[in-house]
Amino acid sequence: MKEGIHPTYQEVEARCACGNTFKTRSTKSELHLEICSACHPFFTGRQKLIDTEGRVERFTKKYGLQTSEQRKIAAKAAKAAKPRAAKAPKATATA
Repeated sequence: MKEGIHPTYQEVEARCACGNTFKTRSTKSELHLEICSACHPFFTGRQKLIDTEGRVERFTKKYGLQTSEQRKIAAKAAKAAKPRAAKAPKATATA
């Protein structure tokens, strides 16, 4: 390997947005993370939504938070409404 072309590999303290800090090695002098193993849902097992520009609120407002029971009730109501609409007499145009 050529001398003097590689960056220095130093020990740094990485800081997460949740407040967790840990030591690691990097070519950068400091590391700022948005998510780490202490706050990531895969490792913690709990859901943590990181909202950007209100996307989560817009989604829940549009589709709502439904449980499986609420989905079943809504499906039954939709299924019951379809036959009623089909049985309604159609208006015909007379000329």
